[in-house]
Amino acid sequence: MADDSLAERVAALEERVSRLELEPAAPRDDVFWALEGLRRRLDGDGQVLFTGALDLPTGEHYEWQQGAATEGLLEANWADHAASYAALGHPMRLTLLRAVLRGTRSATELQETAGLNTTGQLYHHLKQLTAAGWLQAGGRGQYRVPAGRVVPLLVLLSAVMPAPDLTTTED
Repeated sequence: MADDSLAERVAALEERVSRLELEPAAPRDDVFWALEGLRRRLDGDGQVLFTGALDLPTGEHYEWQQGAATEGLLEANWADHAASYAALGHPMRLTLLRAVLRGTRSATELQETAGLNTTGQLYHHLKQLTAAGWLQAGGRGQYRVPAGRVVPLLVLLSAVMPAPDLTTTED
């Protein structure tokens, strides 16, 4: 099992080094350095890309990116994803997710952190987040945000928070 993890980590490092060797470094002083990289790869009428590299207070490291063609996004039935957004639509659930990302993982600690009076209230919110895929339940009442949801969650939050360094352009 440890060999599998080591092999995966080595493969990920080799992939990163390969990408770095193939692509010229984007100048960090260029306001649209990420956008320029996307433009070089565009096919069709456009694409949306979100990405992130971060370390959580727990020491976990995540690197993630997802892209989607504009046409596919505009043609998709957005209502199919309403439950996922709805699960984030309660202040207590956002409090729980933030606590989990900061390292509070047990149901007992989450109940204390959130200031909930009953375990019934806690489990109601945990059930909503788990059903929508924002949390995973582990053994012994431990919860975590799935690796593939960490960056998307932070992207959604950053999209609705004031961004002092927001840079936009319109044609």
